[in-house]
Amino acid sequence: MFEKSEILNEHFTGFSLFDQDKDKMVFEQNGSKHFIPASNTKTYTFYTALEMLGDSIPALKYVTKGDSLIFWGTGDPTLAYSTFKSNKVLDFLKKSDKKLFFVATNYKGNFYGAGWNYDDYLEDFQPEMTAFPVEGNTAKVYKNEAGGLTVKPSFLQPFFKVDPNFISEYYLIKRDFYTNQFTYPSKIDKTGYLQEIPFKTSPDLTISLLEEKIDKDITLIDIPLPKDFKIIYSEKTDDVLRKMMMVSDNFIAEQLLLVCASTLSNDLSTNTIIEYSKDNFMKEFANDISWVDGSGLSRYNLFTPNSSISLLKKISNKINNDERLHSLFPAGGVSGTLKRAYKTDNDKPFVWAKTGTLTNVYNQCGYIITRKGQKLIYSFMNNNFRKTTDEIRTEMARIITEIHNKY
Repeated sequence: MFEKSEILNEHFTGFSLFDQDKDKMVFEQNGSKHFIPASNTKTYTFYTALEMLGDSIPALKYVTKGDSLIFWGTGDPTLAYSTFKSNKVLDFLKKSDKKLFFVATNYKGNFYGAGWNYDDYLEDFQPEMTAFPVEGNTAKVYKNEAGGLTVKPSFLQPFFKVDPNFISEYYLIKRDFYTNQFTYPSKIDKTGYLQEIPFKTSPDLTISLLEEKIDKDITLIDIPLPKDFKIIYSEKTDDVLRKMMMVSDNFIAEQLLLVCASTLSNDLSTNTIIEYSKDNFMKEFANDISWVDGSGLSRYNLFTPNSSISLLKKISNKINNDERLHSLFPAGGVSGTLKRAYKTDNDKPFVWAKTGTLTNVYNQCGYIITRKGQKLIYSFMNNNFRKTTDEIRTEMARIITEIHNKY
């Protein structure tokens, strides 16, 4: 199939297929060569979270001293974000009879990951990273029936201004790179949802957004975390992992690494947690990978098909439950980023995998169950192609489906 594929032979392709039942490699093509993984990187973040987090996400560290409640963020991405409904953190802060103090100095990194594209700062897939994100660190903008804009979080509404000279074929709304000054054209035809756009984060803005939600004053201070701190937990870990994997959520992926770092110390560092994970959970292939962020936005990441096979074996062994495992990955023809990539077999999915997409990059890594009941793991990596992603995806689906049908 690989020799005769005109599409795959036009670019750099890597493929490894492993038989879980026989514990042996079935086939390799460039299995030990390095590829840009794109969002296949999220499987490495996924496994790190499986190893380091319990059944719920640690959301806030705090101590009480006299009439004061002092709190630190853990990087938890779920506060007022997307479909997550837990209000444990907000309720805890609302109900406290103490004066509230926030420490924002425990995030140890840039607002972007290593190698991220600064040209994409307006894109909803690239919010900034912080210790205490609120509403995904993005503003959601709608045109209301009265003809004006409705902004969520509402605190940012005054920062949106009409620019009569603004004409853009790509964005209805733009933000100044360095500030929260948003502009939009004087005429917008569409009513309803318009755009989701990252805002410029800062400790002061975090406090303002929290104050708006709990209707209480919060003061910014800087003190070290005492040893007698306590933790408030938010969402179920599986729910957060599932959301990250299904829609390939970059924001959740990056913040989850910071949450994992929070379990080691109070310093939230992407670099530190990646090195810790490699040293403790990925020793067998740690020297074969270059891993720099949680989401795969960076082209500095380099993995091999074989390293991803090793990782997926570890994930399967760690979970040790096919039903749970499959529920956390997109299912071909059924859910997530694979819903339209595959057809089911008699209404049943046979492939569960994480996709990875950048310009000229498309990859998949995950699990196959064949018609004969064989359990396989695969990593399929495509870099440097000039064809459309749809063409590459279709060819990959053809080959994976044939493996399912015949093996």
